[in-house]
Amino acid sequence: MSKNTQAKEPLIRMVKRDTLSQQKAWGIRAAAFVLSLVTGGLLILALGHNPLSVYQSMVIGAWGSQTVIRETIKISVPLLITAIGISFAFKMKFWNIGGEGQILVGAVAAGYFGLFMSESIPKVPLVVLMILAGMIAGGLYGLLPAMCKAKWGTNETLFTLMLNYIALAFIKYLMNGPWKAKGSSFPKIAMLTQDARLTKIFGVHWGWILALVLVVAAHIYFTKTKQGYEISVVGESNNTARYAGINVSKVFIRTMFLSGALCGLVGMLQVAGADYTITEGTAGGVGFTAITVAWLAKMNPYGMLIVSVFIAMLERGSNTIQTNFKIPASAADLLIGIILFFMLGCEFFITYRLIFRGKEEHHA
Repeated sequence: MSKNTQAKEPLIRMVKRDTLSQQKAWGIRAAAFVLSLVTGGLLILALGHNPLSVYQSMVIGAWGSQTVIRETIKISVPLLITAIGISFAFKMKFWNIGGEGQILVGAVAAGYFGLFMSESIPKVPLVVLMILAGMIAGGLYGLLPAMCKAKWGTNETLFTLMLNYIALAFIKYLMNGPWKAKGSSFPKIAMLTQDARLTKIFGVHWGWILALVLVVAAHIYFTKTKQGYEISVVGESNNTARYAGINVSKVFIRTMFLSGALCGLVGMLQVAGADYTITEGTAGGVGFTAITVAWLAKMNPYGMLIVSVFIAMLERGSNTIQTNFKIPASAADLLIGIILFFMLGCEFFITYRLIFRGKEEHHA
């Protein structure tokens, strides 16, 4: 290589790997996890605590008793279902950042029947109506940006993101206006009656069973059906999909309805199975955290099951260390962020490698 060429060459180049063995890939992930614990340990030391004791407390706080296990599962259920829903859109490179809003409108639609129809409709039909209402509302909310992108080529990232704030503002309106609980001096919506609440199985509402069923169903849909194949082709290239005779606009609309419907289902489960009311925190950031779940799992439903439980463990464990060690909530959140940052960052080094100036490029 000549001196002139070398001088023009950047200091570091990023090159996509052709192949990387599963053994090396998991080795990188393991190294990233260890580094995240070490970095988090430095933060814990700076706060004046023993990192081993804090990490142990996090694990015990998530799995140490039947009560906390139920709470961990309760956190993981909405994460898992939302991540599956978002992955429908992400697999065709339609960036649905509107999971929060779709959860909220699903909660409102389901909450309408739960709040105002519980006395006139038996429990089973009522719950079925709440499920359908939540899914249809969430699906239609997801359909709106898909239709606009199909017709006018709008930016779905900004569109879906802005819809989150509209849904949140609508809930604030309901809390302060037509749905405000009678006799309350505070802006809040009344609690659901027992007939509108989900039955518990092993101490957790049966949404956890539904979540496991959806994992299998999503895997089959992605890998064994024509619609799943169309999603993959559209995700690779819109032009290739059109050349193959696939109606790209139709795939956008159909898939985003499914994506929004699953997020809307989460809204129903949160209202009828966890919170028993609707608040500004009904979504609770699940729509955004689920993006991390989907990316870490590489859109694999079985991987999302593992990652959602892992993140639920971190969240539950962070609550425990705040109590046991008086660690501020911000520091506990930072600790979770450090771990997830390393886990997400390692995927970059699995997909790409760095070449420094003067080094010859070779396939890896």
